[in-house]
Amino acid sequence: MSEPNALAELRGFIFDMDGVIYRGNDALPGAAQLIAALKDASVPFIYLTNNSSTPPDQVSARLDRMGIPTRPAEVLTSAEATAAALASELPGRRVLVVGEEGIRQALQEHGFELTEDHRYAEAVVAGIDRQVTYDRLREAALAIRNGAAFVATNTDRTLPTEVGLIPGAGAIVGALEIATDVTPTVIGKPSAEIFRQAVERLGIDAAHVGAVGDRPETDIVGGQRAGLHTIAVLTGVGTAADFAALESPPDWVFADLAALQAAYFGNR
Repeated sequence: MSEPNALAELRGFIFDMDGVIYRGNDALPGAAQLIAALKDASVPFIYLTNNSSTPPDQVSARLDRMGIPTRPAEVLTSAEATAAALASELPGRRVLVVGEEGIRQALQEHGFELTEDHRYAEAVVAGIDRQVTYDRLREAALAIRNGAAFVATNTDRTLPTEVGLIPGAGAIVGALEIATDVTPTVIGKPSAEIFRQAVERLGIDAAHVGAVGDRPETDIVGGQRAGLHTIAVLTGVGTAADFAALESPPDWVFADLAALQAAYFGNR
């Protein structure tokens, strides 16, 4: 664990969203106040979400409705990160998508052609898909078995909502992994790649950035892989015991964002 006064040395933040900023359609305690305080202090931040279903403009509009004014440029989704990473590896390739609007739009904006036919797919990108069908999974599995690259936006097993945890992208990715015996390349958390892209947007050295999250295996491990300071909050999936059990626990653990705000600004 880092010393408390080291917290004040952070110059920017990367915030997970589900379980940190909000749960379902409700902002979590202290979220709006902390974001307002960071803006007032000119401390840059970015929202980083593994949810690939929604484009950034819709994410920012959702936050606006919760009382947290947000610009689309302040949001980086696993869909955007995946499309950006693939653009350098598979420029102009045909992609078969198991996913929703967010990943489809991001891929098309990066010049990819989408196909529903396994015979033409040179890559399969899988994320959360709440309208997934057996036919789509079949085409994806056939494409992967035919040699198409297999890429996952993320492998979160669950997604927190107002009514509880529901199946996340990992449940769909897992089905394809079982059906093909192929392990996907993961771009979202806990991969360092998505954090690298977030840090690049912030324009701050990684050593001075804090990654805030509620999931030990994605937010904390991913932040550590990217060389960031890590901050856990207990408003989502992970418990204090879960974070303590990590081989490398987070630098700080707070009950919620209100406690983080008090500690950060109290030590500045």
